[in-house]
Amino acid sequence: MKNLDNKIALVTGSSRGLGKEMAIRLAQQGADILVTYNSNSTLADETVKEIEALGQKALAFQLNVGDAHSFDTFFLNIKTSLEQHWNTSKFDILVNNAGIIAHEMVAETSETTFDNLVNIQLKGPFFITQKALPLLNDGGRIINISTGLARFSLPGYGAYASMKAGIEAFTRYLAKELGSRQITANVVAPGAINTDMNKDALENNPELEKILSSVTALGRVGVAKDIGGVVAFLASEDARWINGQRIEASGGMFL
Repeated sequence: MKNLDNKIALVTGSSRGLGKEMAIRLAQQGADILVTYNSNSTLADETVKEIEALGQKALAFQLNVGDAHSFDTFFLNIKTSLEQHWNTSKFDILVNNAGIIAHEMVAETSETTFDNLVNIQLKGPFFITQKALPLLNDGGRIINISTGLARFSLPGYGAYASMKAGIEAFTRYLAKELGSRQITANVVAPGAINTDMNKDALENNPELEKILSSVTALGRVGVAKDIGGVVAFLASEDARWINGQRIEASGGMFL
């Protein structure tokens, strides 16, 4: 028996990158997956096929986490699909992963950039979680994704890291308020990861990966597989007594 047999997980932004790896690792442990994508349905369909190849069910849904007005319709679609394909109206695991990154010094950060980050990185996960709560089974799991940049500081990420710091506080409140339902809420904070989101920065600055590796105890930049397993663990029964915690998966950056 796998750790997550008969569980259903909703992973936002799971058509590619870290989110895809999280979805795959959850599926490997026996969970069925509700995949979301913003614009690229082809990538989402590929993720669904990979999950199905593991013997699990999966469906893909369009979701713009920056558009809170769309969430009611999104969760109505989720509920309808759960009833049609799983004979239930509930799911078990919510992973708030979808997001963007922005690199602008505080002195140059535009209001547009700031507002986009608020909507996608803070307001979106807050209200997605709020709308998800009636559909989340008691004893379920909420896993939010933060960043190492909420602990250590690198110039140019002030606005982005501020939103993630807000997510970390939000997670602690979720843990406190949902304890009576035996729902745990935790944060995973990746360090520097070589994914689609950071690919351009790493390729355009060959020295950057060397610098990041030099300040990491394990001596390298992370990859998506370094994070997916952490999320799968927190979703499992083995992690039932971990609640309201921030787990940094950075290989030991800036220790």
